[in-house]
Amino acid sequence: MNVLFTCVGRRNYLLNYLREVLKPGDKIFATDMQRTAPGMADADVAIEVPSIYDAGYIEAILGICEEHHIDAIISLNDLELPILSAHKSRFEAQGTRVLISSPEVIDITFDKLRTANFLRGIGLLTPKTFTKKEELTKALDEGEIDFPIVVKPRWGSASIGIEMPKDFEEFELTDRLSRLKLRRTILSTASAQQEAEALLYQEFLPGKEYGMDVLNDLEGNYVGTFVREKLSMRAGETDKAMSVIAPRFEVIGKTISQNLRHIGNLDCDVMEKEGNLYVLELNARFGGGYPFSHEAGARGIACYYEWLSGNSDVGEYLRYKPGLCFAKCDRLISVG
Repeated sequence: MNVLFTCVGRRNYLLNYLREVLKPGDKIFATDMQRTAPGMADADVAIEVPSIYDAGYIEAILGICEEHHIDAIISLNDLELPILSAHKSRFEAQGTRVLISSPEVIDITFDKLRTANFLRGIGLLTPKTFTKKEELTKALDEGEIDFPIVVKPRWGSASIGIEMPKDFEEFELTDRLSRLKLRRTILSTASAQQEAEALLYQEFLPGKEYGMDVLNDLEGNYVGTFVREKLSMRAGETDKAMSVIAPRFEVIGKTISQNLRHIGNLDCDVMEKEGNLYVLELNARFGGGYPFSHEAGARGIACYYEWLSGNSDVGEYLRYKPGLCFAKCDRLISVG
C-alpha cells in the first residue's frame, strides 16, 4: 500500500504512527511546497509541489498518484481540504482514495459561521457568534455578552489572527488591524470571496478547555470519541494534555458524527463553563492534538490502514485509557 500525506509540514509524528502498522513493501509518500518541511524527512519518498493555490497544483498531485500508484491521500492542511475534496472523483477514477469528507462537510467545518449554525441546529451549545459589528454592539448594549470577546478569521487555520479585546476601544482598533493583517496571511485567498464578513466576533468562554477527536470510519459511520483536557497551549496547538473518559463527551461526539457524517478523524475544541460543555470549532482532519489521543490508546491512523486494507475490526487500536498526561517537545532533524 502506498499512502500520500499532502501538505505534510511539521506532522512527522503522523507518518511515524502510520509506519508502526505498515507491512513490508508499503510506502509513505509526502508532499509539501517546501522541500525542507520537517515532515518530508520521515517519508520514504518526498516530493516538492507548487502552492495549493497554484493553477497546476491538482494536476501535480494527480500525476504523483498515477506515477507512484498511490492508494490513499491524507491531507494535513485546512486550506487544502476544500480543494482536494472538490476533485475527489478525479483521483478515485484513477484508483486513489481521497480520505477527506464531502465538499459540504468541509464547508461546514471550514466556515466558522456555518460551524456555529450547524452546532446550534443539532442541539449543542456553542459561543454566541456575530459577523456584523452592529449585531455585536447591540448584544453588548443589551448585556447578552460582555468583554472580553474573541475576534478571529471566519475561515481560519492554526489559530492565526485570534485576538481578545477587553473593551470597546480595543475592539475598534483590533477590528481594523485584524482586517488589514488578514490580507497578508495565508488565509487571504480563502477570505477573499466575502471580505466584508471575513471576521467573526464571538462570546468569550472562560473555563477548562478540551480537545476531542471524533473518529468515523471511511464511510462516515461513528466509531468513537477520544477526549483530552488541555493543560497548556503553544503556538496555537496543545502542548500538554491529559486523557479523559466521560459519557457527556461521548454524547456530544456521537451527536456531531451522526449529523455531520464526516470521513475519518474530526478534531474538535470544547470549553466547559459552569458545568456546561460548549463546542467551539470543528476541523475535518487530524489536528495538532491527535498525538495525545494516539499515545493514550486511540490509534486512529492505524484504523485508517485497516479500513483501507478491507478490515473492519479495529478494536485493538482503540483501547483508550484516562488519566494519562503527555507533553510535546521539539527535536532537530536533517532536512537537506
